[in-house]
Amino acid sequence: MAAINIDEKEFFRQFTLRICGSLEIEKALWRCFLYVRDFFPAEELMLTVYDSATTLIEVVATADEGGGQIRSLRTPVPPKAQRQLENFTRYPPVRIIEDMHKDDIIGPIAAARGLEPSALMLSRLVIEKALVGGLAVRTSKGQSYTQEHARLWGMVNEPAAIALANSQRFREALRLKDSLIDENMYLQEELRRTTGEEIVGADFGLKEVMHRVRHVAPLSSPVLLLGETGTGKEVIASAIHNMSKRMEGSFIKVNCGAIPESLIDSELFGHEKGAFTGATTQKRGRFERANGGTIFLDEIGELPLQAQVRLLRVLQEKEIERVGGSETIEVDIRIIAATHRDLENLVADGHFREDLYFRLQVFPIVIPPVRERKADIPVLVQHFMVRKAKEMGFHRIPTLAPGAMERLIAYHWPGNVREIENAIERALILSHGEPLCFEDLLTPPTTIDQAIQLHGGESLRLNDVSSGHIRRVLDMVDGRIEGKGRAAELLGMNPGTLRHRMRKLGIPFGRKANGSNSEKVNDSFR
Repeated sequence: MAAINIDEKEFFRQFTLRICGSLEIEKALWRCFLYVRDFFPAEELMLTVYDSATTLIEVVATADEGGGQIRSLRTPVPPKAQRQLENFTRYPPVRIIEDMHKDDIIGPIAAARGLEPSALMLSRLVIEKALVGGLAVRTSKGQSYTQEHARLWGMVNEPAAIALANSQRFREALRLKDSLIDENMYLQEELRRTTGEEIVGADFGLKEVMHRVRHVAPLSSPVLLLGETGTGKEVIASAIHNMSKRMEGSFIKVNCGAIPESLIDSELFGHEKGAFTGATTQKRGRFERANGGTIFLDEIGELPLQAQVRLLRVLQEKEIERVGGSETIEVDIRIIAATHRDLENLVADGHFREDLYFRLQVFPIVIPPVRERKADIPVLVQHFMVRKAKEMGFHRIPTLAPGAMERLIAYHWPGNVREIENAIERALILSHGEPLCFEDLLTPPTTIDQAIQLHGGESLRLNDVSSGHIRRVLDMVDGRIEGKGRAAELLGMNPGTLRHRMRKLGIPFGRKANGSNSEKVNDSFR
């Protein structure tokens, strides 16, 4: 392994081909490792970047027998070591360090990575008289490096510096590409918002909702939106973002129920290259892309338990890790979650973490269904008629046929606002220029009085139905609860349970039943 016998020109050429052969610096570094270990004691190669503004050294890549790996380990540089780094003309381009733990610059890195005592050669990478970073080769096998090794290692400083700088620019270009995608999505949302997207009903049925939105929007507290499918939870989430201090940041939307369980971690938190089959490049997740803005987690009740654990960490620690990575990434985001499911029941059934539930429901907002805000229906209908007519290229806004609005108001709208939008579009397609009539809507009873009339005047409330049935059975057995052929046996209930149910329903028994003209109830109830 004596460096003195090496063809230096060939060494320089081969190393340069490898270090500059790929913009994926971890791959290039691994190829260099496989080459230089034939000439030096080498257990690992390590690339670092120095940031003079923050006085931090960052390990950006390492390579060993297992392959190359992207890293992001930042350690502070002590003031004495800063002078040594920044005034590099007074120091040799390559330093031999017998024990990296005892070095002011490399020691904190060795401690942070938990490395064994190791000998190390560290070369300074400089481009146009500016320090870029460092390239190190180390061994912990009791071997050491000589001045001949150092001289040979110093020959590759320039190609290593160029490769490192190119790799950093490549990674920054990828980051900017993702940022531009997010910015484009944000601008499209902003354009849609400023050209007619509004919260219809903000002054009527959604007045209380908007009151709560205005209270919470300027803060960074998590918000939980509750409501049936189609009530407009995404529109409310967008309003919270647009009224907040984060309105200039990204608004990233995630439908937790639309992502396959096997991909949910990768989609939310990103992944490193090689983390799994098909992960050919590094990918930023939705949380990382939402940094500085808002992430909207729709259908949060569909989130798998393993992803719930990682989401809890984001809420608690404000940091994530990509799948297959060891780098901790800090994120500054606001989380707005939404669901149409009963999260308390999911918690009770073990399908949703209780600690996550309490973290999310700091400020719940319930969005009422359309059937509970009938006053909004005419405004919603007019809004969608105008918008859909423009989208479909109609020359004029169509009108409603006589009785059409009454039919729309009477309909119960199980699909809420989304169903109204679809019904308007369907009616426009079928109208052929005629007034819209909506004859395809089946209008079930929408008031209690109408429902009672339809069912012979009987109440449809469950408690009323149960009470009437129990009273009829009591009439059959002359008011007796216990015994063979008595009320409890006929109803298939324990006598104590039946009495408890009768108390809740207000059905008298025992002494309370005495004097009742309508029921044949006597002391035998007791």
